[in-house]
Amino acid sequence: MDKNTWIGFLLIAAIIVGFTMLNRPSKEQLAERQRLQDSITAARMAEAEAQRLSDEITASFTSSDNSTASQTDSHEDLQQRINATYGSFAPAAKGEAQWITLQNEHLKLTLTTHGGMIERAELTDYHASGDSINPLCLFRGDESEMAFTLITANNRILQTNNLYFTPVKTDIPGRAILRIPTTSEDAYIDFVYDLSDNYMVHLSIVPHNMQTELAQNVNSMEMHWRQLIPQHEQGRKFEERYARLQYMLVGGDMEELSETKDDSKKESARVKWIGYKDQFFSSVLIADDAFTGSVFRSMVQGKHSGYIKEYATHTSVPFDITGKTSTGMRFYFGPNHYHTLKTYDNGVEKENRLYLNKLVPLGWKIVSWINTVLVIPMFDLFTGWGLHIGIVILLMTIVIKLIILPFVFVSYKSSAKMKALKPQIDAINEKYPEEKMQERQAATMQLYQQAGVSPMSGCLPMIFQFPVLMAMFWFLPTAIELRGKSLLWAPDLSTYDAVFHWSFNIPLLGDHLSLFCLLMTVTNIVYTYITMQSQATDPNMKFMKYMMYAMPLMFLFIFNDYAAGLSYYYLVSLFITILQTMIFRWTLNDEKMLKEIERNKKKKAGKPKSGFMQRLEQMQREQQKLAREQAKANMRR
Repeated sequence: MDKNTWIGFLLIAAIIVGFTMLNRPSKEQLAERQRLQDSITAARMAEAEAQRLSDEITASFTSSDNSTASQTDSHEDLQQRINATYGSFAPAAKGEAQWITLQNEHLKLTLTTHGGMIERAELTDYHASGDSINPLCLFRGDESEMAFTLITANNRILQTNNLYFTPVKTDIPGRAILRIPTTSEDAYIDFVYDLSDNYMVHLSIVPHNMQTELAQNVNSMEMHWRQLIPQHEQGRKFEERYARLQYMLVGGDMEELSETKDDSKKESARVKWIGYKDQFFSSVLIADDAFTGSVFRSMVQGKHSGYIKEYATHTSVPFDITGKTSTGMRFYFGPNHYHTLKTYDNGVEKENRLYLNKLVPLGWKIVSWINTVLVIPMFDLFTGWGLHIGIVILLMTIVIKLIILPFVFVSYKSSAKMKALKPQIDAINEKYPEEKMQERQAATMQLYQQAGVSPMSGCLPMIFQFPVLMAMFWFLPTAIELRGKSLLWAPDLSTYDAVFHWSFNIPLLGDHLSLFCLLMTVTNIVYTYITMQSQATDPNMKFMKYMMYAMPLMFLFIFNDYAAGLSYYYLVSLFITILQTMIFRWTLNDEKMLKEIERNKKKKAGKPKSGFMQRLEQMQREQQKLAREQAKANMRR
């Protein structure tokens, strides 16, 4: 290395060392960090002590083995410890749980005074799979837990889920007030629940005269939210696929945790809402302001546990101890129904929209666009007529087929022409052996141009049809409108329609066989046979012929666990495609194609070649010239 290089390296090293020295924390900063860490450790120890004492208080109420005198001594000692641990919150340290019900025509909530949280959420319009009597329960009892952290004036840390709230009477329908009492009658914290919307309940945390009871330097409150997601549907494997923890950042960006494995994520950005969802239902927590410093966890549950996932969130919310501003948030307990979720953005300015409809998975960007612009409006139109869901899917299939019919016709016509031209192509291949591949390609392209055939036209239907097929692939399994709707032998189009069960597991297939999937596979094999008969095939490519039959068979293993409604759609679509193919074959036979080819040749005989063909021929001539020069050079060597 030269002198300049060494100087450069030395300057870089000097910059790095200088930057490290300048950014090294001072002794005061290191001491402050240590003090903060010690404070956090002490706070956690105090929190653990409060939890242990809460368990001890609960046990003391159920114990009756000791004598009256010893019980009195024990209770006095316990009361002293309560006062020392809970301070002014001692009145909330013990009590008996009570339950309060809030209900409207769609949602029933059960609140508990032990923790002041929602203990049970039921959707009265829906039922779990196999249960036509009881309303669907999103969670109950220990399946859900929510706790807020309170830091007292003497630096004690308390969790609200360990406190006993006092219900406050209110005459407002759909409202419940749960109060955390203190030793002062004028100092308390109210948890106000309002169930005024179909599936939305608002929670306001309102402190009253808590300036002397809570730490003065607190401007936020830690929150922990955990929930187990019960299995509601017949197909566990499919329900797991759509169960995931999603959250939206302030600004509209969506994030999510893995749906296939245990996952966790720390989020430093401000979060607007957090969604605990499964295939068709969600519990969503929406901040009036934002959640900060969030940590999310998603844990897959055992196959026989009765649960799909367990979600947990640890975050912080704004908290004003003066009570001038309450801490507000909303809960959405309801279906993943596109229009229901979208109504919460009606009349809302763009920057304040929730975009809860993103909880409904509609596929990639272009696929999602097709779903929102074409599929969902068409589905709403037909279901609005009061038609059976099977007729709705049939009509949607017909409309989609009509939209892409012109492109399918062009593709089939091009294939028919190429089949009719096969004898002429074989003659070109005999005239130009493989050594003269460039001449063979030029002659073939010239023949295609004269006949009016475009080899690329066969790709047009797939270009237009594939996004629509993918849109239906995403829409039908997640459309809650299919849930519980029957068709023929299938009692529920949102899950598989098993007609055969067995006690063991077959790899890739599972423990059942779905009839709509089987019929779709058989129909696909028939369609492949018809297609192969109408196409010119190379006798030397038998392996590709077998592969064409193997692909439809693979669909049996892929779609066996999928929604019966999706398999039914593909079945109907294949029937219509076969019918189209038979009509095309009847109208576009070889004789007609040859006559049209001859007419095209005569029309183009006197016309100059297109610019594209001229450029292509020029490139071929240049390649041939280069090949001849290369061959001469090799001979000289």
